[in-house]
Amino acid sequence: MTGHGAKFGRKKEEAIVALLTHRTVEEAARAVSVTPKTLLRWQKEPEFDAEFRAAKRSAFKQAVGRLHHLSSAAVSTLGKVMLDPETPPAVKVRAADNILDHTVKAIEIEDIEARLSELERAAEESRPGQQPGRFKPN
Repeated sequence: MTGHGAKFGRKKEEAIVALLTHRTVEEAARAVSVTPKTLLRWQKEPEFDAEFRAAKRSAFKQAVGRLHHLSSAAVSTLGKVMLDPETPPAVKVRAADNILDHTVKAIEIEDIEARLSELERAAEESRPGQQPGRFKPN
């Protein structure tokens, strides 16, 4: 977000944080001492909208980072459930299905990333005079 004292305004920065941390616009507005109508009007402003979207992306990136951190433990948990002799068969099947499903998705993502990289490389090579990494469609 923009810094304190910038044209954007401290109150709008607080409103963005409130929107990210409260369940409703009304609760967020109350938290920053503005009316819900004001907060809704701010959300229609391009600068506010851009800052709000940037803040949401940042929060999402942090959540994804936490998912990456916990994914190894999650796989271990599924494996333990699947291999535990005390686990009911239906639960074992569900754990095994989850492991297989996520494995297939991971392989598909890796394949798509490899194909995309190859397409980008080929596109760069086929455009003489283009700077590397600066693909421009026709």
